[in-house]
Amino acid sequence: MIMKIEIENAVEPTEAQVAAFLAASDDGPVHMVNLLKFKEKAEYLDGRESDLSGRDAYMLYGGPMAGLVMEAGGELKFSAQPDALLVGSASADWDLVAIMTYPSAQVMVELTLSDAFRDISIHRKAGLAGQLLIPCFASKTVIG
Repeated sequence: MIMKIEIENAVEPTEAQVAAFLAASDDGPVHMVNLLKFKEKAEYLDGRESDLSGRDAYMLYGGPMAGLVMEAGGELKFSAQPDALLVGSASADWDLVAIMTYPSAQVMVELTLSDAFRDISIHRKAGLAGQLLIPCFASKTVIG
């Protein structure tokens, strides 16, 4: 039997998704798997003109965000462009896969509410066509 998996990229979480994330969390680290899809051309919400690609606009966010996470005690574990789908099939493809580790879900939420995040997030929204964020809590590790 083949199971069909529906995938919907989004840029922001819903309130229900944030509530479920916080309810599932504990005080330990959370590894956030990021599957990112970029716009072909950046589109800034404030209407500014830009010749940047979506990827280039996102990178104006990604580098500083990694710095904020590291300052908070987290780290960027992995980041690469995926080359192929080895098993299964999906109607969506991603431009970048990254794994960011935060000291806790609470630290992640606090970072996203900070002035520093707000200052750089305009580039995130300008560059992203959509994403999947998959939280994996270190306390729920099954193997290893």
